[in-house]
Amino acid sequence: MDLHDVTSAGLLRQRDLLSRGEISATELTAATLDGIERAADLGAFTEVLREAARTEATDRDAVPEVDRGPLHGIPIAIKDEIDVAGTVTGFGTRANSTPVAADAEVVRRLRAAGAIIVGKTTMPEFGQWPFTESSTYGAARNPWDRTRGTGGSSGGSAAAVAAGLVPVAIGGDGGGSIRIPAACCGLFGLKPQRGRVSHHPHPHLWFALGTLGPLTRGVLESAIVYDVIRGNVATDRFRAADSIVSFEHAARTPDTGLRIGYSTKPAVPLLKPDREQVRAVLTTVRLLTDLGHTVFEVDPAYPQVLPAFTPQLAAGVRAEAALVERPGALERRTRQHIRIGAFARKSVVEWAIAHGEKLACKSEQLFTHCDLLLTPTTATRPPRLGALDGVGAFRAQLRSLPMVAYTAPWNVTGNPAASLPAGIGDDGLPLAVQLVAPANDEPTILSVAAQLEQARPHPRPPR
Repeated sequence: MDLHDVTSAGLLRQRDLLSRGEISATELTAATLDGIERAADLGAFTEVLREAARTEATDRDAVPEVDRGPLHGIPIAIKDEIDVAGTVTGFGTRANSTPVAADAEVVRRLRAAGAIIVGKTTMPEFGQWPFTESSTYGAARNPWDRTRGTGGSSGGSAAAVAAGLVPVAIGGDGGGSIRIPAACCGLFGLKPQRGRVSHHPHPHLWFALGTLGPLTRGVLESAIVYDVIRGNVATDRFRAADSIVSFEHAARTPDTGLRIGYSTKPAVPLLKPDREQVRAVLTTVRLLTDLGHTVFEVDPAYPQVLPAFTPQLAAGVRAEAALVERPGALERRTRQHIRIGAFARKSVVEWAIAHGEKLACKSEQLFTHCDLLLTPTTATRPPRLGALDGVGAFRAQLRSLPMVAYTAPWNVTGNPAASLPAGIGDDGLPLAVQLVAPANDEPTILSVAAQLEQARPHPRPPR
């Protein structure tokens, strides 16, 4: 058995081999760590947990088969903003040096399901930008074309999964930071309903904007991981409506005859999407029609979300920056952004959250006419490396707009939304589309995304 093929085979194949005893957790982990080391130039990891992962794998192999969890022996990487016991939570910086004592709740749940944590992945400082570039760690490179970036901010997680280094990596999404890297790297990335996944030990992630979730190659893999990590603890400020529906079951059960609205209109005025992104939507419209759905063009009538989005972003970055031990080690651009965001006092943020709730009520009117909304994920193609070179905070925000034009509104409203592959563009890079659902309806996204994946298998980068 070629262990390199196994490490890049994906969660379902790895789980099957582990369950049949054809490979041990120790062997799979060793091969995974070797692959990560060989691909160090990809810039996907801030830290590789070699000894801890090997120890964890040995412990997993000692667990009786009857007691093994749904992710037994599966190597998983974690974005650098999420606590992993014994490691430094750097938020994409080197401004911290003290390891944290305990796992974040999402990591605790992964370990309880049998997963093995193999490392922390790169991100821009505090996840501020949809480009995974920093003066500290350099740029995460896109496995499809290493002169291109991965998007952000969960770009290291996306690079690790797309390159086949790990089958699953956890990211965070405060304005598109799961969906944008998924789109750039040809992956599936679902931003769940606000409050679906706990942020403990923190009460929230960028207030009402952020949530955590996996990047995976396939829809079913994502659903399996979500069934493990979803749920809340007492300290969570936001909670999704209780759902007893298995996400895995939803991904395995095709919905038929749905009403699906589509639009290529971005939420940013005067912004024109790349023709390839529009083509991806139109080819998906035809495919959905062939699958038996009723598909029609709609005007989402996007509300002006910046008054709700900007204060929460500014205050969220400022709150995370307050946690670091050496603020002077932060990038100049980050320090500028913190100063610009000084207006976002507590009263302003609470107003922004309340305003976002009003916008969420308005957005639900769209879903009285359709069961899902189909859009591009981004307005532009995967970016070339150096998107942030030499620019300050204001110009970085302007350069971010084409990347977040379709994703950020759904962070403000809290709706579930996913990016899924939609073929290959003329430039040889992945195309992607976004599916958005009414509040708390991740199952419909998973069902339709799985149908699309079966009809149009997700591409993989050339090896």
